[in-house]
Amino acid sequence: MGKNVLVVDDDEIVIRSCEAVLGGEGFTVTGVTSSKEAMSLINDHAYDLVITDLIMPTIDGFELIKWINENHQQTRVMAMTGYSSKAVLRDAIALDIIDFLPKPFFPHTLTAAVNKAISTPLKAPAAVSDKEEAETYDKAKFQAILKRYRKVPGALIVVLQETQELIGYLPASVQKVIAKSLKIPVSEVHAVVSFYSYFTMKPMGKYNVRVCLGTACYVKRADEILEKLQETMGVNEGEITQDGMFSLETVRCIGACGLAPVVLVGQDTFGSVNPATANEILKEYQ
Repeated sequence: MGKNVLVVDDDEIVIRSCEAVLGGEGFTVTGVTSSKEAMSLINDHAYDLVITDLIMPTIDGFELIKWINENHQQTRVMAMTGYSSKAVLRDAIALDIIDFLPKPFFPHTLTAAVNKAISTPLKAPAAVSDKEEAETYDKAKFQAILKRYRKVPGALIVVLQETQELIGYLPASVQKVIAKSLKIPVSEVHAVVSFYSYFTMKPMGKYNVRVCLGTACYVKRADEILEKLQETMGVNEGEITQDGMFSLETVRCIGACGLAPVVLVGQDTFGSVNPATANEILKEYQ
């Protein structure tokens, strides 16, 4: 796994914070305060991940991401900003970023996001895999869903829910078809899929196990729960067990802080989970 990260932000405090947090996790972090400096470094060095602010003077983060997409297509990009409005989120996702990190963020949130981003396959292999996987679903049933809601205003969420129930996840190729059918921008569909933790763009196991790493859960040893489940399942975050029974992922917050720490298996919620016995949850589904 790569460890070279470039942080681009006009606020040096943010850069120093990223260096301190990620450096302590074994990453080699380089920080610059302008997109121009970043472009020069990216031309001369290979980075496993570029984390860029969006609102910056002269050349903003949006232009930097466009430049990276055009000139260094195998470079992963994560956007971060304190201006996390729906419009900013939509425009950033439309540029095919790996993830979106709102500021301010907690150290564990940054670390989790970076680890997940770097473990994400590069764009070219992901596109091939996505096409192959997408062809396995029942297209007649999918078209029936689209036909049923084509003229229903505000039906995007329902269409995404029913499509995910049919296919198991929401690959990019399917999102494009949904956007065309509902006559809305692909970026809007992608924004909704990325925003709600219920939706996923990756194939899932029969039972998708999610560990909440929100602040309330994290302080109650959610990281230990994740480690225990990884050990028991024999997979890392974002992977599927060999028998296809379970998949494992993390979420930033599910809004159930009173039950912290929380683990979800499919639609079932388990609260006040004991890290030492977290693996007992899986026995109910085997």
